[in-house]
Amino acid sequence: MNLFNIIEEIEKVDPELQDRMNPRRDAIKNITSFGSKVAVAALPFAFATMFKKAYGATATVAVNDVLNFALKLEYLESYFYNQGMAASGLIPAGDMGYITTIRDDENEHVAFLKSVLGTAAVAQPNFDLTAKGAFPMVLTNYDTFLAVANTFEDTGVRAYKGQAPNLLGNKVVLTAALSIHAVEARHASAIRAIRKSRGVNINPWITGSASVSNDTGIGAAVDGNYAGENNVTQGGVNVTSLPSVSGTTTAYNIAVEAFDEPLDMATVLNLVGPFFV
Repeated sequence: MNLFNIIEEIEKVDPELQDRMNPRRDAIKNITSFGSKVAVAALPFAFATMFKKAYGATATVAVNDVLNFALKLEYLESYFYNQGMAASGLIPAGDMGYITTIRDDENEHVAFLKSVLGTAAVAQPNFDLTAKGAFPMVLTNYDTFLAVANTFEDTGVRAYKGQAPNLLGNKVVLTAALSIHAVEARHASAIRAIRKSRGVNINPWITGSASVSNDTGIGAAVDGNYAGENNVTQGGVNVTSLPSVSGTTTAYNIAVEAFDEPLDMATVLNLVGPFFV
Protein backbone atom coordinates (compact mmCIF):
# COMPACT_ATOMS: atom_id res chain seq x y z
CA MET A 1 0.00 0.00 0.00
CA ASN A 2 1.50 3.37 -1.01
CA LEU A 3 0.51 5.68 1.82
CA PHE A 4 1.50 8.84 0.02
CA ASN A 5 -0.59 7.95 -3.02
CA ILE A 6 -3.55 7.54 -0.68
CA ILE A 7 -2.83 10.94 0.85
CA GLU A 8 -2.74 12.49 -2.63
CA GLU A 9 -6.08 10.86 -3.51
CA ILE A 10 -7.71 12.13 -0.32
CA GLU A 11 -6.39 15.63 -1.02
CA LYS A 12 -8.46 15.60 -4.21
CA VAL A 13 -11.70 15.28 -2.23
CA ASP A 14 -10.61 17.20 0.87
CA PRO A 15 -8.80 20.44 -0.03
CA GLU A 16 -8.29 21.14 3.68
CA LEU A 17 -6.22 18.01 4.19
CA GLN A 18 -2.95 19.92 4.27
CA ASP A 19 -4.23 22.13 7.08
CA ARG A 20 -5.53 19.12 8.96
CA MET A 21 -2.34 17.07 8.71
CA ASN A 22 0.63 19.44 8.68
CA PRO A 23 3.05 18.91 10.29
CA ARG A 24 1.89 15.30 10.66
CA ARG A 25 2.60 14.56 7.00
CA ASP A 26 6.20 15.70 7.48
CA ALA A 27 6.43 13.42 10.49
CA ILE A 28 5.42 10.44 8.36
CA LYS A 29 8.04 11.35 5.76
CA ASN A 30 10.66 11.55 8.49
CA ILE A 31 9.79 8.02 9.61
CA THR A 32 10.53 6.65 6.14
CA SER A 33 13.95 8.31 6.12
CA PHE A 34 15.17 5.88 8.79
CA GLY A 35 15.24 3.18 6.10
CA SER A 36 14.82 0.35 8.58
CA LYS A 37 12.32 -2.51 8.61
CA VAL A 38 11.14 -1.29 12.00
CA ALA A 39 10.31 2.13 10.59
CA VAL A 40 8.45 0.64 7.65
CA ALA A 41 6.50 -1.66 9.94
CA ALA A 42 5.49 1.38 12.00
CA LEU A 43 3.94 3.17 9.02
CA PRO A 44 0.41 1.75 9.36
CA PHE A 45 0.31 2.81 13.02
CA ALA A 46 1.61 6.28 12.21
CA PHE A 47 -0.81 6.61 9.31
CA ALA A 48 -3.76 5.60 11.48
CA THR A 49 -2.71 8.02 14.22
CA MET A 50 -2.40 10.83 11.68
CA PHE A 51 -5.95 10.28 10.44
CA LYS A 52 -7.37 9.96 13.93
CA LYS A 53 -5.94 13.38 14.75
CA ALA A 54 -7.05 14.85 11.43
CA TYR A 55 -10.60 13.52 11.34
CA GLY A 56 -11.30 12.21 14.83
CA ALA A 57 -10.86 8.77 16.37
CA THR A 58 -14.48 7.73 16.02
CA ALA A 59 -14.49 8.17 12.24
CA THR A 60 -11.37 6.01 11.87
CA VAL A 61 -12.82 3.27 14.06
CA ALA A 62 -16.07 3.31 12.09
CA VAL A 63 -14.25 2.90 8.79
CA ASN A 64 -12.16 0.03 10.17
CA ASP A 65 -15.32 -1.64 11.45
CA VAL A 66 -16.86 -1.46 7.98
CA LEU A 67 -13.70 -2.74 6.29
CA ASN A 68 -13.35 -5.63 8.73
CA PHE A 69 -17.02 -6.48 8.21
CA ALA A 70 -16.36 -6.60 4.47
CA LEU A 71 -13.21 -8.65 5.07
CA LYS A 72 -15.15 -11.28 7.02
CA LEU A 73 -17.57 -11.68 4.12
CA GLU A 74 -14.74 -11.85 1.60
CA TYR A 75 -12.92 -14.45 3.73
CA LEU A 76 -16.09 -16.58 3.59
CA GLU A 77 -16.54 -16.22 -0.17
CA SER A 78 -12.84 -16.76 -0.88
CA TYR A 79 -12.78 -19.91 1.26
CA PHE A 80 -15.99 -21.15 -0.34
CA TYR A 81 -14.71 -20.88 -3.92
CA ASN A 82 -11.25 -22.19 -3.06
CA GLN A 83 -12.80 -25.24 -1.41
CA GLY A 84 -15.18 -25.71 -4.31
CA MET A 85 -12.37 -25.71 -6.85
CA ALA A 86 -10.35 -28.08 -4.70
CA ALA A 87 -13.24 -30.58 -4.53
CA SER A 88 -12.55 -33.27 -7.12
CA GLY A 89 -15.14 -33.44 -9.89
CA LEU A 90 -17.47 -30.85 -8.38
CA ILE A 91 -17.28 -28.12 -11.04
CA PRO A 92 -17.93 -29.12 -14.68
CA ALA A 93 -15.19 -28.24 -17.14
CA GLY A 94 -17.53 -25.92 -19.04
CA ASP A 95 -18.09 -23.74 -15.99
CA MET A 96 -14.55 -23.83 -14.65
CA GLY A 97 -13.62 -20.54 -16.34
CA TYR A 98 -16.48 -18.66 -14.66
CA ILE A 99 -15.81 -20.09 -11.22
CA THR A 100 -12.06 -19.55 -11.51
CA THR A 101 -12.58 -15.88 -12.31
CA ILE A 102 -14.95 -15.44 -9.38
CA ARG A 103 -12.54 -17.29 -7.06
CA ASP A 104 -9.65 -15.07 -8.16
CA ASP A 105 -11.73 -11.92 -7.64
CA GLU A 106 -12.65 -12.96 -4.10
CA ASN A 107 -9.03 -13.74 -3.28
CA GLU A 108 -8.06 -10.29 -4.56
CA HIS A 109 -10.74 -8.66 -2.42
CA VAL A 110 -9.31 -10.36 0.66
CA ALA A 111 -5.77 -9.28 -0.21
CA PHE A 112 -6.86 -5.71 -0.88
CA LEU A 113 -8.84 -5.30 2.34
CA LYS A 114 -6.03 -6.83 4.39
CA SER A 115 -3.53 -4.44 2.82
CA VAL A 116 -5.72 -1.42 3.60
CA LEU A 117 -6.39 -2.51 7.18
CA GLY A 118 -2.84 -3.61 7.91
CA THR A 119 -2.46 -4.80 11.49
CA ALA A 120 -6.09 -3.86 12.19
CA ALA A 121 -7.33 -6.65 9.89
CA VAL A 122 -9.23 -9.45 11.61
CA ALA A 123 -7.86 -12.96 11.19
CA GLN A 124 -9.66 -15.44 8.95
CA PRO A 125 -12.21 -17.41 10.99
CA ASN A 126 -12.99 -21.10 10.63
CA PHE A 127 -15.95 -21.95 8.42
CA ASP A 128 -18.62 -24.63 8.12
CA LEU A 129 -19.80 -24.45 4.51
CA THR A 130 -22.72 -26.75 5.27
CA ALA A 131 -24.14 -23.94 7.48
CA LYS A 132 -24.47 -26.37 10.39
CA GLY A 133 -26.09 -28.99 8.20
CA ALA A 134 -28.43 -26.81 6.13
CA PHE A 135 -26.44 -27.58 2.95
CA PRO A 136 -24.79 -30.97 3.60
CA MET A 137 -23.92 -31.55 -0.09
CA VAL A 138 -22.42 -28.13 -0.76
CA LEU A 139 -19.05 -29.59 -1.82
CA THR A 140 -20.36 -32.77 -3.42
CA ASN A 141 -23.36 -31.60 -5.45
CA TYR A 142 -22.77 -28.84 -8.00
CA ASP A 143 -26.33 -27.53 -7.93
CA THR A 144 -26.13 -27.13 -4.16
CA PHE A 145 -22.77 -25.40 -4.53
CA LEU A 146 -24.31 -22.96 -7.02
CA ALA A 147 -27.31 -22.36 -4.77
CA VAL A 148 -25.06 -21.37 -1.88
CA ALA A 149 -22.92 -19.25 -4.22
CA ASN A 150 -26.10 -17.54 -5.43
CA THR A 151 -27.00 -16.63 -1.85
CA PHE A 152 -23.48 -15.45 -0.97
CA GLU A 153 -23.22 -13.18 -4.00
CA ASP A 154 -26.69 -11.65 -3.68
CA THR A 155 -26.13 -11.05 0.03
CA GLY A 156 -22.72 -9.52 -0.65
CA VAL A 157 -24.24 -7.00 -3.04
CA ARG A 158 -26.78 -5.95 -0.44
CA ALA A 159 -24.17 -5.87 2.33
CA TYR A 160 -21.83 -3.51 0.47
CA LYS A 161 -24.72 -1.24 -0.43
CA GLY A 162 -25.81 -1.18 3.19
CA GLN A 163 -22.43 0.15 4.31
CA ALA A 164 -22.15 2.94 1.73
CA PRO A 165 -23.75 5.58 4.04
CA ASN A 166 -21.16 4.76 6.72
CA LEU A 167 -18.35 5.61 4.32
CA LEU A 168 -19.61 8.94 3.00
CA GLY A 169 -17.02 10.77 5.10
CA ASN A 170 -14.18 8.85 3.43
CA LYS A 171 -14.62 9.04 -0.32
CA VAL A 172 -11.46 7.08 -1.09
CA VAL A 173 -12.67 4.06 0.89
CA LEU A 174 -16.22 4.55 -0.40
CA THR A 175 -14.97 4.42 -3.99
CA ALA A 176 -13.10 1.17 -3.33
CA ALA A 177 -16.12 -0.38 -1.58
CA LEU A 178 -18.46 0.54 -4.43
CA SER A 179 -15.97 -0.91 -6.91
CA ILE A 180 -16.12 -4.24 -5.05
CA HIS A 181 -19.92 -3.92 -4.87
CA ALA A 182 -20.07 -3.75 -8.67
CA VAL A 183 -17.92 -6.88 -9.00
CA GLU A 184 -20.10 -8.78 -6.54
CA ALA A 185 -23.12 -7.82 -8.64
CA ARG A 186 -21.47 -9.30 -11.74
CA HIS A 187 -20.68 -12.46 -9.81
CA ALA A 188 -24.31 -12.73 -8.71
CA SER A 189 -25.52 -12.35 -12.28
CA ALA A 190 -23.05 -14.96 -13.57
CA ILE A 191 -24.00 -17.53 -10.92
CA ARG A 192 -27.69 -16.98 -11.61
CA ALA A 193 -27.09 -17.39 -15.35
CA ILE A 194 -25.29 -20.69 -14.74
CA ARG A 195 -28.16 -21.92 -12.55
CA LYS A 196 -30.67 -20.93 -15.26
CA SER A 197 -28.67 -22.89 -17.84
CA ARG A 198 -29.04 -25.92 -15.58
CA GLY A 199 -32.83 -25.69 -15.51
CA VAL A 200 -33.50 -23.44 -12.51
CA ASN A 201 -36.34 -20.98 -13.08
CA ILE A 202 -34.38 -17.84 -12.23
CA ASN A 203 -33.30 -14.57 -13.83
CA PRO A 204 -29.78 -13.10 -13.74
CA TRP A 205 -31.24 -10.42 -11.44
CA ILE A 206 -33.42 -10.63 -8.31
CA THR A 207 -37.11 -10.71 -9.21
CA GLY A 208 -39.64 -10.41 -6.40
CA SER A 209 -43.40 -10.32 -6.25
CA ALA A 210 -45.93 -8.80 -3.91
CA SER A 211 -45.82 -11.92 -1.71
CA VAL A 212 -42.34 -13.37 -2.33
CA SER A 213 -38.89 -11.74 -2.13
CA ASN A 214 -36.78 -14.92 -2.37
CA ASP A 215 -36.69 -15.88 -6.06
CA THR A 216 -33.85 -18.41 -5.84
CA GLY A 217 -35.84 -21.62 -5.48
CA ILE A 218 -33.49 -22.62 -2.66
CA GLY A 219 -36.19 -22.59 -0.01
CA ALA A 220 -36.92 -20.96 3.32
CA ALA A 221 -33.34 -21.43 4.53
CA VAL A 222 -32.35 -18.25 2.67
CA ASP A 223 -35.57 -16.25 2.94
CA GLY A 224 -33.85 -13.80 5.28
CA ASN A 225 -31.17 -13.05 2.71
CA TYR A 226 -33.86 -11.72 0.36
CA ALA A 227 -36.16 -10.04 2.88
CA GLY A 228 -37.31 -6.68 1.52
CA GLU A 229 -36.22 -7.37 -2.06
CA ASN A 230 -39.85 -7.04 -3.19
CA ASN A 231 -39.96 -3.42 -2.03
CA VAL A 232 -41.34 -1.02 -4.64
CA THR A 233 -41.12 2.26 -2.72
CA GLN A 234 -37.94 4.26 -3.27
CA GLY A 235 -37.37 7.71 -1.80
CA GLY A 236 -41.02 7.90 -0.84
CA VAL A 237 -42.14 7.15 -4.40
CA ASN A 238 -44.14 4.04 -5.26
CA VAL A 239 -42.37 2.98 -8.44
CA THR A 240 -45.40 1.03 -9.68
CA SER A 241 -47.25 4.34 -10.00
CA LEU A 242 -44.73 5.67 -12.52
CA PRO A 243 -45.42 5.45 -16.27
CA SER A 244 -43.68 2.74 -18.28
CA VAL A 245 -42.41 3.01 -21.84
CA SER A 246 -45.74 1.67 -23.05
CA GLY A 247 -47.60 4.48 -21.33
CA THR A 248 -49.11 2.32 -18.60
CA THR A 249 -47.96 2.15 -15.01
CA THR A 250 -44.84 0.14 -14.15
CA ALA A 251 -45.31 -3.59 -13.54
CA TYR A 252 -44.56 -4.87 -10.04
CA ASN A 253 -41.64 -7.07 -11.08
CA ILE A 254 -40.05 -4.22 -13.06
CA ALA A 255 -40.31 -1.91 -10.05
CA VAL A 256 -38.60 -4.57 -7.92
CA GLU A 257 -35.87 -5.34 -10.45
CA ALA A 258 -34.97 -1.66 -10.89
CA PHE A 259 -33.50 -1.37 -7.38
CA ASP A 260 -31.34 -3.39 -5.00
CA GLU A 261 -32.15 -3.17 -1.31
CA PRO A 262 -29.38 -2.67 1.29
CA LEU A 263 -28.83 -4.88 4.33
CA ASP A 264 -27.35 -3.55 7.56
CA MET A 265 -24.29 -5.05 9.22
CA ALA A 266 -26.11 -6.80 12.09
CA THR A 267 -28.58 -8.46 9.72
CA VAL A 268 -25.85 -9.72 7.40
CA LEU A 269 -23.73 -11.12 10.24
CA ASN A 270 -26.79 -12.93 11.55
CA LEU A 271 -27.57 -14.36 8.12
CA VAL A 272 -24.05 -15.70 7.49
CA GLY A 273 -23.54 -16.72 11.11
CA PRO A 274 -24.32 -20.43 10.49
CA PHE A 275 -21.33 -20.61 8.11
CA PHE A 276 -18.92 -19.50 10.86
CA VAL A 277 -17.54 -22.00 13.39
